[in-house]
Amino acid sequence: MMDKLTRDDLYSLEKYAEVRPQFRAEVMKHKRDRIVPVGPNVTLHFEDRLTMQYQIQEMLRAERIYESEGIMEELEAYNPLIPDGSNFKATMMVEFDDVEERKVALAKLIGIEDKTWVQVSGFDRVYAIADEDMERDTEEKTSSVHFMRFELTPDMVKAAKSGAAISVGVDHDNYAHQVEPLPQGIRDSLARDLA
Repeated sequence: MMDKLTRDDLYSLEKYAEVRPQFRAEVMKHKRDRIVPVGPNVTLHFEDRLTMQYQIQEMLRAERIYESEGIMEELEAYNPLIPDGSNFKATMMVEFDDVEERKVALAKLIGIEDKTWVQVSGFDRVYAIADEDMERDTEEKTSSVHFMRFELTPDMVKAAKSGAAISVGVDHDNYAHQVEPLPQGIRDSLARDLA
């Protein structure tokens, strides 16, 4: 199980300015095995402790947050995206470059977050538990960003830890794509999220 982040895990703004280039390079390299394009317009960014530390550090830097209350708010916002040992957690990005195309597509993709799945070979698909922090769909459109958790059974965890293939996909009526199986580097990175 990954520990949640505390204030002690974070750099001060001054120290972060010093270490940022090296830390950012480390995180970008780490993220390469955690980003999964699913078809042409959906990308799943699988989060973990390091990706969330980076996100928090960047928020603190951008917003010039140095007071305890603000730091705690960032920790409370992002700690839930760190896997708990029995799940994968991801940020889903629904991406269309053209603004008008995006508007039309997001209207057709309502509920896409609930049709997104992970599958450990030999087991049923696990559909996302999405947007636990707040509702991101309206009656007119879905959001271009969703936060999701894929909760695995103990047998799925054991199989994934033992090397079973992992696949991901979306089976929405207006967007059906899958990645079967995930490349080995990504599969191994995700398996490390499990206790």
